[in-house]
Amino acid sequence: QVQLVESGGGLVLPGGSLRLSCAASGFTLDKYAIGWFRQAPGKEREAVSCISSEHGGKVYTDSVKGRFAISRDDAKTTVYLQMNDVKPEDTATYYCATRVAKNFWHDCDTWDDYDFWGQGTQVTVSG
Repeated sequence: QVQLVESGGGLVLPGGSLRLSCAASGFTLDKYAIGWFRQAPGKEREAVSCISSEHGGKVYTDSVKGRFAISRDDAKTTVYLQMNDVKPEDTATYYCATRVAKNFWHDCDTWDDYDFWGQGTQVTVSG
């Protein structure tokens, strides 16, 4: 079964850290760019970060630069999002996704092209 499965979400204090994982099954992760997105209640989904398949280029939205880090372990078919110094505004459901139909772009930040999604993991920053 082809799927992406997120894990690692939870409740964390402001200033704390959390590492999200996106595990792929049924396909070879190293051939695909992976993006992390988030959606807070009542807000539109926004792109957070992505990592390309070939050159490993990384992109971050301005609000997480210097705090979040994306990485990939193709041997483990997993992409990680390390979240440091989290803030209450980071509270959201986090989704990982990949591009299936348009998996030919060199760079990963063609956000509208992500068409295969995981089920999401909840991150709550409070306390």
